[in-house]
Amino acid sequence: MNAMEIISAARDQIAALTSLPVDTVSRFKREGDGWVVEIELVEMRRIPNSSDVLATYQIQLDSDGSLLSYQRTQRYYRGQVKE
Repeated sequence: MNAMEIISAARDQIAALTSLPVDTVSRFKREGDGWVVEIELVEMRRIPNSSDVLATYQIQLDSDGSLLSYQRTQRYYRGQVKE
């Protein structure tokens, strides 16, 4: 699988598992025989949208793009600067 197929598989699988909308992919890396993808999901929509609550999820996939594990690593407000 190429990079775009891996990222697409990660997006589809995490959205299906969490029922949360994907905001963006922030990291993609080959690790051993698999892949690590970090995806930002919208956990809570608010008005104004700069106060939306987002979360970073780290997803581990095997070489075929099948999900091995995922975990939420961070929560933050959309308008918050991440360091």
